[in-house]
Parts: sequence; structure tokens; C-alpha cells
Amino acid sequence: MKLLKSIVFAAAATVIAAPAFANADLAKAKNCLSCHAVDKKVVGPAFKEVAAKYKGQGDAAAKLATKIQKGGSGVWGAVPMPPNAVSDAEAKTLAEWVLKQ
Repeated sequence: MKLLKSIVFAAAATVIAAPAFANADLAKAKNCLSCHAVDKKVVGPAFKEVAAKYKGQGDAAAKLATKIQKGGSGVWGAVPMPPNAVSDAEAKTLAEWVLKQ
């Protein structure tokens, strides 16, 4: 019985953790990590800095999704963020993941 409980718990933990890994994988696949890192500035700000800046703003995910797709400049310094070839759904997923950091 203990083995069965352990297997069920492990499976549930995997299902719960899967979206977090999937979004990190999406960020890697879309080359976000070429200019950003979760916890330190690279070319662009750390994702944790972005999350802190937009904390509490109801429209933050939509704003970030637009910036991910269209690019932007002036918010984090002189280096512009180029537009990225991502779908609307991917941009939304990435924006929501960044805001959770």
C-alpha cells in the first residue's frame, strides 16, 4: 500500500511541476535565454526583475506578451528588445511564466 501511495504522489508531483518545466523549455526553445536569465541581468533584465516591476498590474501579462512579440525599448535601458517569432499562445505562456518568477 505504501508503494502505491508513493507512486501516486510521485505521478501527481510530476503533473503539477510539468507546466513550470515546459515554460522554461519554451523560453529556451525561443532563445529568450540568449538575452535573459531568471535571476541575473544578461543583455536584458532578469525575469525576476521583470516580475517585480509588473507585480500587481492586472494587465501585465498582456503587456509583456505584446512586448515579446513586437519588441520594445526604453523600459530597461538603451538596448532594445527585438521582436520574437512566437504565436499569441506562446507569448502569453512566456509572459505568465516570467511573471511567476
